[in-house]
Amino acid sequence: MADVTLFPFAQYWWFYLAFLAGVLVLLALDLGVFHREAHEVSFREALTWSAVWVSLALAFNYGLYHFALWKFPQDPRLLAIPGFDAAAAAKETALEFLTGFVVEKSLSVDNIFVFVLIFNFFALPARYQHRVLFFGILGALIFRAIFIVLGSALLELHWVVWVFGLFLIASGLKIMFAPEKGVNPEKNPIVRLFRRFVPVTPVLHGQRFFVRLNGVLHATPLFVTLLFVEVTDVIFAVDSVPAIYALTGEPLIVFVSNVFAILGLRALYFLLAGMMDRFYLLKYGLAIVLIFVGLKIAWLNELYGGKFPITTSLGFIATVIALSVLASLVFPRRHQSARTSAIPGSR
Repeated sequence: MADVTLFPFAQYWWFYLAFLAGVLVLLALDLGVFHREAHEVSFREALTWSAVWVSLALAFNYGLYHFALWKFPQDPRLLAIPGFDAAAAAKETALEFLTGFVVEKSLSVDNIFVFVLIFNFFALPARYQHRVLFFGILGALIFRAIFIVLGSALLELHWVVWVFGLFLIASGLKIMFAPEKGVNPEKNPIVRLFRRFVPVTPVLHGQRFFVRLNGVLHATPLFVTLLFVEVTDVIFAVDSVPAIYALTGEPLIVFVSNVFAILGLRALYFLLAGMMDRFYLLKYGLAIVLIFVGLKIAWLNELYGGKFPITTSLGFIATVIALSVLASLVFPRRHQSARTSAIPGSR
């Protein structure tokens, strides 16, 4: 079972297309109907949208389980495998999606803190932040798809599994022990290169990314902010994509769980941005999760005959995240964090 692809692309290409079409419809409704006018997203609105995106992910998971339960017994390729249990495979598929979604959603919390830093650095008004995050998500979907395809191909090489595992363990240790730093987009080489070739206006021009001044096309600080958000997401994808491949070898599950986590990222940002300093122990929980999935892909899977139990993985990950959040609330820190004080303009 560990070496069998349940959803090969050649057979399920239509599933990818249908899923992407559904995502594009949701994004079009989001920007074109619900957020047509730039406005500051309230806590209540963010909470509502967070509930919507999580509910959609859980509904999709339920549908995926029943689809697999119906489809697997009809697939002669799978039935030809000795001892193949279609019902067990369908349940495993649903659990892998749920675990992947929980991991990606948890890791996205670290993205949120960096977004807080970026928006503070550029002094971006709250009413324009949703627009930047919306288009940032479109870019993130493209980059994540590229990373997932590359990861799927690389994992065919056994030594890459070890590399991914060690990289995740190193990332976890870095999060746990490395000193916390702010961000300075002006020192980013991609942003600096962009400024060399494209003039940038000193002030915002509403929610426009580009304006033409005296016949010359200029980027606005809004676009520079978006550019840095995209660069940041590429960096985060280097951690998150290997992390979910440690939980499942199915590119389809990796892709859809990533997409659902990304779709809910904006709402989660507006929900948590003002409370990030409260969850100061969450970074240690995320570090433990990364170390665990690194050990899983490099050692535990092989120790358990090719696949560490997904139920155990889900239980461990959910418990670690829940305990780190609970501990942050029960034992609040008594002073302002170094991370918050690193935000330009913070007091």
